[in-house]
This record gives sequence, C-alpha cells and structure tokens, in this order.
Amino acid sequence: MFDYPALLALAEILRRGSFEAAAHALSVTPSAISQRIRSLEERSGTTLIDRGPPITGTAEGLRLAAHLEQVRLLETALQLQQGETPTIRVAVSADSLATWAMDPLAQTPGLLDLVIDDQDHAHDWLKNGQVSAALTGTTRPVTGCDSLPLGKMRYRATASPDFMQLHFPDGPSPATLKKAPSLSFNHKDGLQDRWVQEFCGHRIALPLNRIPSSQAFAEATRLGLGWGMNPEAMVKQDLLNGRLVDLAPDLPLDVPLAWQTARMTAGAIAPLTEAMKKAASAALLP
Repeated sequence: MFDYPALLALAEILRRGSFEAAAHALSVTPSAISQRIRSLEERSGTTLIDRGPPITGTAEGLRLAAHLEQVRLLETALQLQQGETPTIRVAVSADSLATWAMDPLAQTPGLLDLVIDDQDHAHDWLKNGQVSAALTGTTRPVTGCDSLPLGKMRYRATASPDFMQLHFPDGPSPATLKKAPSLSFNHKDGLQDRWVQEFCGHRIALPLNRIPSSQAFAEATRLGLGWGMNPEAMVKQDLLNGRLVDLAPDLPLDVPLAWQTARMTAGAIAPLTEAMKKAASAALLP
C-alpha cells in the first residue's frame, strides 16, 4: 500500500522544483516534506529525487508521481474526491504546441503538466507510465494505451533567400548540403536527416546549429543561420512573401501523429481527447 501523503510530497517537489515550495503548497514544514521523502525512499528501496541542482525526479520517482496523478484523476472522475483538481501530465512536441495543439489542450479536465518531447520519443513517456497521454509519431499503441490516428503534420525544408544564394546558388545537392549549416531542435530531432535521406538517397553528416525553440528555430531560418525543417503552418506566409524559400517544393516531409492515452485514465480525459481530435482534423493532413 502506498503512502499517499508521501507520494503527494514527491509530486509537489517535482512539480514546484524545491522542498520548500512543496512544503508551502502542502502547508507543512520543509522538514516534514524531507521526512516523507526519506520514508518513501526507504520503503521503495531506491532514490526517488536527484537533489541537483536542479531538483529532478529519477525514473522511479517520476513513475510514482505519475501513478499518484492517475489515481487522483480517476478518483475525481468517479467523484470520490470532491473539490480536488487533478493534474494531467501530457507529452507533446514543441512544433505541435506552437502551431495547433495549444487550443485543444485548454480543454484539459484539470491542471495541465506539459512534457515537451519529440513525437518520435513521446511514446517512451507513456511506456514508462510517466504521462497520461501523448502525441506520438507512431499509431502503434503502447502497451496499455489506446491510439487515435490524427493525421499528418507537413514540414518544409526552408532557408532565407540570402542563405540560398550563398550556399545553394544552383539548388541543394549532396555536396552543398554537406557544407551548409543546418538547424536542429535538439539531439532527438531527426527531421533534417530524414529529409536529406529522401532528397539524396543516403545520409549526410550535417553541420548543426542547435535551436531548442520552435519559434526561435523559424526565426533563425529567416535570419539565415541555417536551413531547417519548419512546420508548413508556421512558415506559410514567409514562403508566400518570399522571406523564406522552399529547398524542394515537390518534397515536403509529412509526419504522422497519433494521440495515445493510458487506458486506465482514458475515460477521465475523454473531453481532452475529443478536443485533440477536432483540432487535428482542422490543422493536419488526412
């Protein structure tokens, strides 16, 4: 049997980033929070919090915190905990969040705790039980989850006109792509590599600029810092007015997206699922 006051202390520490902030949120002393965590770690036989700085949860700590939130979500749905607002943890990609997913996420039936991760890796959060739902790049259901295909998000290989003139005066080629700076969101971002594989028929080790923000990534493209894969919805106007150029207009990259939910809490977050389905039908390709 879990010690739920201790689990609540763990969840608040991970959500708020410190023992002191968790103590304030729960109206107890920091020493009481420390005692609860120490007892929980002794009972579980493992470290649950990396004291940092910054404070982060270990894999087991994140799983236990997610378990608590799922239980609270179910209790609220069943009206077992009147007046309590559950926290719903969801994994989404930065590009989806920046283009179409924020509006439906406003329909979350509780407090929202967003995890930003690449769609090709978001399923790991579900697999590890650390989120209740995720936007994934595969429709194959994670074990214990339901999968709803949403459509395809279209990306365009784009660069500024000055960048094109400097690096691709005759259009991109394997030789010029090998030398021209590219943009990458982070080490998980494989979109540029996927497009190059389709364009050239083989992989190329690309020079990289790391830009871990969707809006800043698009702006870096406009400023000529490199070429990169931008969501069509984000740069459509730039392509129309000539601020950006499509490296290969006949070769967009379409990324499939699915909304996967933990089966245990799928009913409780059904309003969010319906909102995601409706928004995706308007924003994504079939």
